[in-house]
Amino acid sequence: MRAALVVVDVQEMLVPLVWRGEELVERIAVLVRRARDHGVPVVALRQVGPAGSAFDPASPGTRLSPGLGLGPSDVVIHKTATDAFYGTDLAARLAESTVDTIVLAGLATDYCVDATARSTLSHGLDVVLVGDAHSPAVEGDPAAGLTAEQVIAHHNRVLGTAIHPGGTLRVVPAADVTFGGAPSGGR
Repeated sequence: MRAALVVVDVQEMLVPLVWRGEELVERIAVLVRRARDHGVPVVALRQVGPAGSAFDPASPGTRLSPGLGLGPSDVVIHKTATDAFYGTDLAARLAESTVDTIVLAGLATDYCVDATARSTLSHGLDVVLVGDAHSPAVEGDPAAGLTAEQVIAHHNRVLGTAIHPGGTLRVVPAADVTFGGAPSGGR
């Protein structure tokens, strides 16, 4: 297994809007350090939009959270869609590094994390979804009657049991993610 850690949209303006945002940043920062210590590439995705929009690249709120501890060797990719592969060079960068598995964490569970997990499988790669390192909005999904915790549990269950011919997806807690070998844990 050749892994890369992919961190989705952990941006200054979004962290306060998601459930347990600061705690999430700290948990992902540990994964970033652990990946880097094992020579595993770290890719941070940053949602951007047109000038004047909420995701204007010039807006300070769209910056990635400094709490992640990203360094000069880490790759930052700007994206304009929920699917991190759409209109970006993510697939090419992963192929260039002979990555066959992404370890996935970030924001938001029910948008960009979900879309990126599914797209990764369609690109023929395996996914290790860090089950306690992604989060939805603070209020969860009120229209569906789901709390934030329920949104996370739902996505972990649905994504972890999905059958896809392109790759496999396993849900693993952050404490069990190891970059020196195959992550432990299971569906």
